[in-house]
Amino acid sequence: MAQDFSEILYENRSSVTYFMLVGFTDVPQLHLPLLLAFYTMYILTITGNSLILVLVLVHLSLQTPMYFFLCHLASLDICYTSVTLPNLIWLHSQTNKHISFTGCISQQYFYIAFAVAEYFLLALMAYDRYVAICKPLHYSSIMNSKTCFLLSLGCWITGFVTSSFPVSLSSRFNFCKSPIINHFFCDLTALLKLSCGKNGNIEVLILVESLVLGFMPFMFTLASYVVIVRTISSIRVKDGRVKAFSTCTSHLTVVVLFYGTMIVVYMRPSSMYSPAHEKLFALLYTAVIPMINPMIYTLRNGEVKNIIKKELHLS
Repeated sequence: MAQDFSEILYENRSSVTYFMLVGFTDVPQLHLPLLLAFYTMYILTITGNSLILVLVLVHLSLQTPMYFFLCHLASLDICYTSVTLPNLIWLHSQTNKHISFTGCISQQYFYIAFAVAEYFLLALMAYDRYVAICKPLHYSSIMNSKTCFLLSLGCWITGFVTSSFPVSLSSRFNFCKSPIINHFFCDLTALLKLSCGKNGNIEVLILVESLVLGFMPFMFTLASYVVIVRTISSIRVKDGRVKAFSTCTSHLTVVVLFYGTMIVVYMRPSSMYSPAHEKLFALLYTAVIPMINPMIYTLRNGEVKNIIKKELHLS
């Protein structure tokens, strides 16, 4: 006899063995166009960020602290996207959209880990620009190779350590509602909506961690750029101001895009939760931004553009 869907997914009322991810749509006619769009985005993300890694590794002129951190950003974007997009592609190519409880929690862990690591890396890149522009005479001694390595390693470690806290909470949720996740990956807020019982304390704890791990690096980044802009404004030579600001515009663009979408999603009350809006914003920061980051850094960076032109024999 065919078992009821809830019987298949539950071992008992509070122990889930599988979830079902909805994805973006249940309309069969849209699956192929979406599948091609997501696949194209993933290929462009991997290709663009890999190109940055290769360029920095091959060209000695790019082996500076700024490009060292850019390599870590490219690596994080590759990892970050690979946690969600391949699964999204799979969702729109299969009729069976089940994901195991273990797979769901694992996906959530790595997603949060890479996101937190990127929060701190973007703040670190802002600090690097602050030292380069505001303390140029001390730049080489402050941002030496050992310091850069330890700081970047700290970003990765912070991501993997701190992500264990919200994931351990979500793994203990009691799921007595429908096991259908109205999302394209195992997002923490979507899982929270499926849980039963009083979750007020959990929501407060998640909000506090979001403030510490997301908002504080964002404020540090903004503070760095306030000082940078003030320093640039005091430069009397116009060409000097333009050159100084040009080294910051690409990073500032990435900061606004990444932090902006994250804050909209995770720094608002749960009463304002909208699955449709949530998925669109999630697609922005998990797929679109990692895809356009290499374009932003290459199109707004004269040094990288010149190297690419030489490699392609365009000049």
